[in-house]
Amino acid sequence: MRFATSVVSGLAFLAGSVVAHPGHDISQEIKERRDYLSSVKRTNLDHCAPKLKARGVEKRNVQRRAALLEKARAKRGLNKKRDLDSVLATNHNSSDLGYTPNTDATTLFTGYNSCLLTPEVTQGPYYVGGEYVRENVIEDQEGVDTILDYQVIDINTCEPVTDVYVEMWHCNATGVYGGIVASGNGDNSDDSNINNTWLRGIQKTDSDGVAQFESIFPGHYTSRATHIHIMIHQNATLLANSTLGNNVSASHVGQAFFDQDLITAVELTEPYNTNTQELTTNADDSILSEETATDGVDPFYEYTYLGDDVTDGLFAWIAFGINATSSQDITPAAFFYKEGGVSNPNSGSSGPGGSPPGSSNSTSSASASATA
Repeated sequence: MRFATSVVSGLAFLAGSVVAHPGHDISQEIKERRDYLSSVKRTNLDHCAPKLKARGVEKRNVQRRAALLEKARAKRGLNKKRDLDSVLATNHNSSDLGYTPNTDATTLFTGYNSCLLTPEVTQGPYYVGGEYVRENVIEDQEGVDTILDYQVIDINTCEPVTDVYVEMWHCNATGVYGGIVASGNGDNSDDSNINNTWLRGIQKTDSDGVAQFESIFPGHYTSRATHIHIMIHQNATLLANSTLGNNVSASHVGQAFFDQDLITAVELTEPYNTNTQELTTNADDSILSEETATDGVDPFYEYTYLGDDVTDGLFAWIAFGINATSSQDITPAAFFYKEGGVSNPNSGSSGPGGSPPGSSNSTSSASASATA
């Protein structure tokens, strides 16, 4: 589990042109993130903790996370030898920050390790519009099972943000994103990848602002540390095909990261150890360096093992602070339709473009834009 309350500070900002994927310059994303973090009054949720505790949200967080953890263990047959208290007491980290073998569920799951999502920032080169609203996004992908618990909090009112949609996406164990055909994303001669939907999904927040997913631990790709993308959709409508369509509001975007020790442990397992791309550590990631340059920002998941070993799976959680009055236009790299995927020619990514399958309408001016 992750015990630190802050991440490494003082990481140097990488000046000049920074490329996360071949042909993708993330310098603008870094600048936008820096400008936003330097302008906001609140950079974390510390000021919300007393109010959330008084309203019972903290207590419900403990109960929900403990129950989900037990459910996940039972599903995998990992709760036969020991009970919750003994498992939670296991120290999965060499941290010396005060957690002992007697740490209980209340201590483990209390607190608001948080990442402030930016209202105006680029969403990265591999976002796909039109993905499914679903909890389990694994499909046929192999890797370390990872259950994710997200909580969305209004940074101004300290209230949980209910009835908004949390979207997440990440690469597979060998560093490839499904739904995108582009140079630098696996085998760009494989046009069938445009139709893949794995490791992408959307969930609606409940009365405590919580959305949960079942996925696998993400792999790595050149120039970026291991991460998961997150986007918040407000005022969206769930359609009969279990999507939000391709014209939805996207008010906040961000990325969340994992401890380097955890990444190292996962990368030793199959199929992660077959990934031939160069691994970028957290210390060398340009986006993360911008996050950690701001006091109070801690965009890392808290986590605990489901069993004795990382291969048994993980349970990870994080809270996001948002400004619920903000809005943004989004230009996906591709769109997913009933008949399959289509690249957006306006996104700058290569791959099969053109009209939606079975449609006479061009996607040349398409973007998922709306206000929240």
